[in-house]
Amino acid sequence: MGAKQTKKLKAAFIGSGGITDIYHDCFKRIDEIEVAALADINMDTMLARAEKHDLPHDILYTNYKQMLRETKPDVVFVCTPNSLHAPASIAASNAGAHVMVEKPMAMNAREGKRMIDAAKKARKKIIVAYQWRFDPRTQFIKKQVDSGVIGDVLYGKVHALRRRGIPNWGVFGQKALQGGGPMIDIGVHSLEMCHYAMGSPKPVAASGMTWTYLGNKPSDQVESIWKGWDYKTYDVEDLAVGHIRFDNGAVIQVESSFAAHIPENKIDFQLMGTKGGATWDDSRIFKDENGYMVDTKPHHLPQPDFAENFYLKIRNFIDHILYGSKPIAPIEDGLMVQQMLDAIYKSADQGGKEVKIK
Repeated sequence: MGAKQTKKLKAAFIGSGGITDIYHDCFKRIDEIEVAALADINMDTMLARAEKHDLPHDILYTNYKQMLRETKPDVVFVCTPNSLHAPASIAASNAGAHVMVEKPMAMNAREGKRMIDAAKKARKKIIVAYQWRFDPRTQFIKKQVDSGVIGDVLYGKVHALRRRGIPNWGVFGQKALQGGGPMIDIGVHSLEMCHYAMGSPKPVAASGMTWTYLGNKPSDQVESIWKGWDYKTYDVEDLAVGHIRFDNGAVIQVESSFAAHIPENKIDFQLMGTKGGATWDDSRIFKDENGYMVDTKPHHLPQPDFAENFYLKIRNFIDHILYGSKPIAPIEDGLMVQQMLDAIYKSADQGGKEVKIK
């Protein structure tokens, strides 16, 4: 990191739902940034954020395009439903702002490419908000792969499974606004971590299947930790599985669910390589050593902390903008993950036929 900046970056939000509370808390630890504006179609939502974080009411906008014109922010955080990620990000880039967009990058890879093109044309940075690759467990496994302990990674097994956790807030059950269900919502986290730890190989093809069997029923007929979702508009999957092939011969198998008949919730990934393997959740390494099969664990890792991961992703983005630091979550990774998601869903629509990724 270079010399400390004297001028603060003016930050704006497009979308001001509950996820932005974590952003505001993180900003208290970052000297180089200040909140200049919030934009959301729901004024009550913005007023709640403003009251909670002691923000003036005159920086609230119900039209993000007006906000961009009048505020001219240096950096924009896009925290909207997925269907608005691309138009909001492109508008922010065109307005001369750097952009961090919440996951997934967009509704599809075509939108993602337009977002990248807009940022390049404006000569501004754009990045996807992948906080889980900053998790100590992810960084530990990534370093084992990079140092050669795992050898060539052959296979990744990814889980993002809820036994029963259908969202009863937002628009997570509406495909037209979200692009899909658990695969694009929570599966993206474990998938991007695994892909990153593997070294971010280029995906070339994928197949997948999706099923809906519980979320489209009234919540009083379904056991769930959250009740009251809108089953009448629920048209996303409850369970999705995918198989992804990469240009280096490696494969990822991914499973994701809002509702599945399984023992317990599971967020995890596992790697298998030519020299060793690894599991994310318990940070174990499996290898051969002096004629023995050996399992190892680090003596100490920082405790997993979602809020800390969030802070680290924002800190890395600010350092990338101001000091030229290497981004831990480059936009190219976001596009590849989006291509994988697109291909899994397209394959499911075609009955599981493998789909090429161009």
